[in-house]
Amino acid sequence: MVNAERAKAGCSPLTVNAKLQAAAQGHSDDMAARDYYDHTSPEGKSPGDRMTAAGYHWSTYGENIFKSPQDARTAMDGWMKSSGHRANILNCSFKEIGVGINFKSNGPWWTQNFGASS
Repeated sequence: MVNAERAKAGCSPLTVNAKLQAAAQGHSDDMAARDYYDHTSPEGKSPGDRMTAAGYHWSTYGENIFKSPQDARTAMDGWMKSSGHRANILNCSFKEIGVGINFKSNGPWWTQNFGASS
């Protein structure tokens, strides 16, 4: 779905990166386990910090989060209606993606991590 939207905007498709995937899943899991909803963890860790900790050497990054959509299409529609989230999806500087979803607790909790490696 992300790559379909990027194609409409003239951006190259993203490839899945296992390190971004791990960072995204870790953030979704952490938000669900500790019941917070933010790009910054309670300890002050940013998306860039989490991506670096997962071993991803980024030159640029972005992150989308969403709580509650029950399926990927609903999450994607919501992100595309939000200017900041849409900007991440359509940022042609990003080359890779990782997605994390946690269906436990009072979610689901969705995370998209975008990046370009250095």
